[in-house]
Amino acid sequence: MAESDTPGALTYFRQFFALERDVFVLSVAMFAFSLGFQMTGRYMGEYIVALGGTSVVVGLYGSFGNLIGAVYPYPGGAVSDRIGSRTALTLFGFASAVGFALWLFAEQLAVGPIPAWAWIFAGLVFAQAWKSFGLGATFAIVKQSVSTDQLATGFASTETFRRVAFLVGPLVAAGLVAAYGFDLGFRYVIAVAFGAALVATVAQYVLYESEDDSFGKEFAGVSQIRADLASLPAPLRPLLVGDTLVRFANGMVYVFAVLVVTRELQTTATLFGVFLAPEALFGVFLAVEMAVALLTMVPVAKLTQRSGLVPVVGLGFLVYSVFPVLLVNAPDGGLDIAGIALSEAVVVGAIWAFSGLRFAGLPAHKALIVGPAEKDAGGRVTGSYYLVRNAITIPSAAVGGWLYSTGGLTLASLDLSGPQLAFTVATVVGLLGTGYFLVRGEEFGPYA
Repeated sequence: MAESDTPGALTYFRQFFALERDVFVLSVAMFAFSLGFQMTGRYMGEYIVALGGTSVVVGLYGSFGNLIGAVYPYPGGAVSDRIGSRTALTLFGFASAVGFALWLFAEQLAVGPIPAWAWIFAGLVFAQAWKSFGLGATFAIVKQSVSTDQLATGFASTETFRRVAFLVGPLVAAGLVAAYGFDLGFRYVIAVAFGAALVATVAQYVLYESEDDSFGKEFAGVSQIRADLASLPAPLRPLLVGDTLVRFANGMVYVFAVLVVTRELQTTATLFGVFLAPEALFGVFLAVEMAVALLTMVPVAKLTQRSGLVPVVGLGFLVYSVFPVLLVNAPDGGLDIAGIALSEAVVVGAIWAFSGLRFAGLPAHKALIVGPAEKDAGGRVTGSYYLVRNAITIPSAAVGGWLYSTGGLTLASLDLSGPQLAFTVATVVGLLGTGYFLVRGEEFGPYA
């Protein structure tokens, strides 16, 4: 490939309107649902507390999300292989729209002994459908569309559109929360997410050409699950071990990041003359994280053709692991470096920018998962992988919530609060997974 043909940060946007019809529809749907997930999901800890829940409830919510993440991908992958990825994604999209609606009306649905926050759990059962049930379907479409030596670049294309939504979503959320306060503003955020999901579902139903799908074999029950798990390609096994530890660590802190910013650090800032309370500033931090992800994802994916997949995936794991301990220990009042005073908001923002580097390894990670799969089994291989990983990480948020809610711990004359304890343990677990993968990880053939 000539230097002038090398993809840059805007290449995939220039190609967007030249995409084949179904890939175009998939990209639009991915943008819409990702917009909804990112606008709402990262704020759920704060929303649950606002509805009367405690940090323990937040942890249970996170573990419930892990349970759904473990249960959904395998049957979703099997369904997509059987009825076609396009049809499956349309059905899953409708379910997600229902979930957003339940979140929106959670307070109105609270009757009798059922608290409002309980409907957040019920809504998650539906809202997670396109993201988790449809995981294998989206992987399979990319698998069907690109050559094996271009998988990382192919995933970088879809991830670019998804991460643009992850950039726009938090900014919209921050604007609504800043304008209307958290209680009303976040309900407007959920309403926008519901509208985006509904539009994307209708677009998929009307525009997909499902006859272009390839189909796998019929699902044969539990025996097939055992067979698929036993036959996972060899390169996936060390990846699965390392990834599981890193994701367990991430699960311990994911739903609590908003609480650290809004209730522990209580970071505020004035941006362009507008005062941003911690809840609004959190959305800005998420946007900064996604901006870094977008700037680095495509060039790093291209780099994998020279460096291989393992070093890039390892880099992502390392950032995942270190981020929690950096965030929870962000210096109160900012830093002074070489006579330059950095406010607390700038320092915390820089930590979130560092977190964005973890997404640079995501296309390589996905390529390493689906690359070794047979052509018409991409959905089931992906589902099998995530079934194992997510099943093991189910209790991670509950463990994090328990540590978070404790009075802390004194260790070697170091006093750790509950949040510091939870986030520090998460970093230790993540580093163990990162080290294991870097030592034992195997390259996928075309990248070796």
